[in-house]
Order: sequence, then structure tokens, then C-alpha cells
Amino acid sequence: MSGVDLELKKAFTELQEKKVVTEQKLQISRIQIEALKRAKQHSVITEREIAGLEPVTKTFESVGRMFILTPKDTVQENLKKKQNHAEEKIKTLETQMGYLENSLKEATNSLRELVQQKKES
Repeated sequence: MSGVDLELKKAFTELQEKKVVTEQKLQISRIQIEALKRAKQHSVITEREIAGLEPVTKTFESVGRMFILTPKDTVQENLKKKQNHAEEKIKTLETQMGYLENSLKEATNSLRELVQQKKES
């Protein structure tokens, strides 16, 4: 009986640790997704505003702490690249979150099975 209790206690402790770590990773992923969505939205709004400008309008892009005169088309291309990069990163993070959630569910189910086996024996 004591061996069973120790085994279950160890399994519960491992599951609890895994749950805490997984929840932290999920929270970090959610924060990153929100930041990427804001960055993407910022790029979309900026692109929309630049599209309304005349082709001869001078546009500048920030590079560190300074701004460089850049053709309007190049600025629009760079904004589209930022949007695509954000979308790809969001998809990657969502996939990663799904994997983490499934991992946690599997660990919980295996613990339930262990408890069930101990009850039966």
C-alpha cells in the first residue's frame, strides 16, 4: 500500500509541475500572439494610409533611431512582409499551443489510468 501511495504521489507531483510549466508556456504564447496581432494591425493601418498618398510623396522608414528616405512601393512591400511574417508566427504559436494543450491532456489521462489501475488491484 505504501508503494502505491508513493507512486501516485510522485505521478501527481510530476503532473502538477508539468501543468504549471505548460500553463506558463501557454500564457507566454498568448501574449506573443496578441503582440503579433497588434503589430500586424499597425502594419495594415499604415499600409492603408500610405496607399492613399500620391506616388511622388516622400516616405521614410525607421531604421533604429533614424529615418531613411524610401520609395513608397518599397515601404508598402516591407509592410506586407511584416504582415506575412506576423501571420506565419501566429500560426506557428497556435500550433505550438495546441501541442502543449494535447500534451497536458495526455499526461492527465495517463494519471487517471494509473489511478484506475491502482484501484482495480
